[in-house]
Amino acid sequence: MRIFIYSRKSVYSGKGESIENQVEMCRQYIEAYIDGGKNAEISVYEDEGFSGKTLERPQFQKMLEDTKKQKVDYLVCYRLDRISRSVGDFAPLAEDLMSREIRFICIREQFDTSTPMGRAMMYIASVFAQLERETIAQRVRDNMFMLARTGRWLGGTPPTGFSSEKTQDIIIDGKIKTSSKLKLDPAEIQTVKIIYQKYLELRSLSGVSKYLSRENIYSRTGKPYSLAGIKDILQNPVYCTADRDAWEYFSSLGCDMGFFPDQCCARYGLLAYHRRDHSRQGNPRTPVSQWVVAIGKHPGILSSRDWIKTQRLLREKNLKSPRKPPQSYNDYSLLSGRIFCAGCKAQMLPKRRSNSQTLFDYICSNKLKAQGLCHCQNLSGKQADSLVCDFLMCHFQEGEGIFSLLEGLKRTFQFSCSPAADLDALIEKKQQAIQSVMDVLCVSQDKKAVSQHLTARIEELDRQLSDLKRQKSLKDDLFTQKGSPSLHALAGTFADFKVIFPSLTIHEKREFLQLFVQRMEWDGKELHMFLYQK
Repeated sequence: MRIFIYSRKSVYSGKGESIENQVEMCRQYIEAYIDGGKNAEISVYEDEGFSGKTLERPQFQKMLEDTKKQKVDYLVCYRLDRISRSVGDFAPLAEDLMSREIRFICIREQFDTSTPMGRAMMYIASVFAQLERETIAQRVRDNMFMLARTGRWLGGTPPTGFSSEKTQDIIIDGKIKTSSKLKLDPAEIQTVKIIYQKYLELRSLSGVSKYLSRENIYSRTGKPYSLAGIKDILQNPVYCTADRDAWEYFSSLGCDMGFFPDQCCARYGLLAYHRRDHSRQGNPRTPVSQWVVAIGKHPGILSSRDWIKTQRLLREKNLKSPRKPPQSYNDYSLLSGRIFCAGCKAQMLPKRRSNSQTLFDYICSNKLKAQGLCHCQNLSGKQADSLVCDFLMCHFQEGEGIFSLLEGLKRTFQFSCSPAADLDALIEKKQQAIQSVMDVLCVSQDKKAVSQHLTARIEELDRQLSDLKRQKSLKDDLFTQKGSPSLHALAGTFADFKVIFPSLTIHEKREFLQLFVQRMEWDGKELHMFLYQK
């Protein structure tokens, strides 16, 4: 007899109905109530940190695949909503399991699909599970809306220019209620005003970044402001005054407004709730139409006219320069991604010379951001690439040099890379992710709006998949114990490789270089190379 146990929890936690507790209770039920359960072959599938609103969960999908490969007698879970909270998802799943004579048992609800009453109760329970999910979501939304009307700060890292302070209010029955509000930070808020002023003047994020660097204006962490950090400040409604123009602007975007037009007051700033979706990995931004906008208890910093003008400028920039999918370096420099400044430890980036189509230099990225951040001398790109190639070619001979390089490469793959089984799992996961994105693209009702974003995501996943396959190929083909060539055979192969090396493309040369060179540092006079050591 073969039995599958499935457990799920939406968040990573060891409290309450934890993954371990669910599995243990399922095991106890199998031993006590299923004939032959004590001797059954049990497989456990666990998803922790995944919501039950869809079936797209790694271990759940793996379990479904395994039910097609093996003869399974029972699928046991702790509670029905561990499987799904959607009737639309659950009904076809249940029909599929029953058609293949897989009995489905939920120990909490105490029903069994082998009986008509059990099947009926299962569908009823799934309806209530979906109702519960939708009710909780609506309750959270309503609660967020009520909190928004109070203008309180709900916690988290305060935006640049503010700190958080606690306040106490006495309510009707004499009880003291504690909440938080934003408090101005005079030094930081001056920086915010400069950022808005310079953006409206220069209309360039990089221009603002360079200005801040020249003036030695840094973030609260002591680091230069990134372009993403500057843009986040420019898009945050917390600095906008809560006047009538602001109300009309956010209302026109479809936001839920936590105040009425006659309550507008230019003395205070705005607070926008639900700007990020904390239920999804990475906390992505939510569409503006899903925001809840309210009057805060902090003073407004920027007139709504200037704030709205800033948003229009940012949108115009995005339309003129749509975001491009990330690309892997350039097509002319060999050392991209491996060379760093010895002084400030920042990466050195290749940049073509303005008076030449073939010559370029490696320049410290901090130096490119603004003059004065780093004074490291530029490195001639052609000369550096040539010297590194000559150095490696000298080692590609059947002697101590090539053996040292190969031992370093072997050690890298043995101790730094994932085991073969892990690589297989990662490859399968990337393939499933690509298929999921493609499915969304196919069924989307608004292909024009989403196709660019989804296509970029597919390209990124495909690049990651190619990297994993290449890593697995190198590990399996070169360094597995069975059938792998000896270091002597590899040494001879690489000794011959120097003959064909000049004919490779720059991308192939770069990949080959990265097998042996860990990093390089330029101190303004000498280039130091660090190889993978044995």
